[in-house]
Amino acid sequence: MSLVTQYKPGTFCWVDLATSDAKGAEQFYTALFDWTTEARPMGPDEFYVMCKRNGHYAAAFYQPAPEHSGGLPPHWKTYIAVADADATAKRAVELGGQVALEPMDVFTSGRMAVIIDPTGAMFCLWQPREHVGAGVINEPGSPLWYELMTRDTKAADEFYSGLFGWKSEARDMGHMIYNTFSNGDRPTGGMFQIPEGMEKMPPHWAVHFAASDIDASTAHACQLGGEVLMPPTDIPDVGRVAVLSDPQGAAFGILKLLREITS
Repeated sequence: MSLVTQYKPGTFCWVDLATSDAKGAEQFYTALFDWTTEARPMGPDEFYVMCKRNGHYAAAFYQPAPEHSGGLPPHWKTYIAVADADATAKRAVELGGQVALEPMDVFTSGRMAVIIDPTGAMFCLWQPREHVGAGVINEPGSPLWYELMTRDTKAADEFYSGLFGWKSEARDMGHMIYNTFSNGDRPTGGMFQIPEGMEKMPPHWAVHFAASDIDASTAHACQLGGEVLMPPTDIPDVGRVAVLSDPQGAAFGILKLLREITS
């Protein structure tokens, strides 16, 4: 287990789930990841539920009112730490991105913005104040890895390298080319081309949570009402992974790496 007290700008730091059923999501994820929850008011009849693993913040979920959902299905959102949300949002536009939500203060926790990259994938900027993000990585039930699925890897590479200074390394996996992004010396995420036959899948960032036993966690998720989108699979020199969806339809991965990521 690695405890985290701060994130270098340009590093993924937080995830939250926008769901259509907060009670159902709580039942599923607390059972699957052994989370405890802490509800915080965020508006009339709306709560932001912080999730802890062994006393450390790991993720959050909330149920937006229908008029605030934007018509989007349940989904996990990813946040990238920045020193200045306003300046980074401005730079994102200069690089061809769009600002879907202008920089705003989230009480005293931090300042955020929502960005859409030039290929159509959404992510959030997080300028931390009281809340730095996930307090733990490499622990089962904590966010561990982030993947961009896009139809234009070249444009995405140029955008993220220009915005965050990421370096990418391409690896031939046989059936696809997988790019790994690094923020300095720290691996921070991956990217691959959406394959043919999946035309309906929109470009997006996905989160993978750490798990100690991929097969057992997959079976447990199914018992809890989830579905398997990709069965447990070994990735040479990387680890073992599966992709699941919760009972409300939000997709996420579980991953066991051969080597821990250092913060």
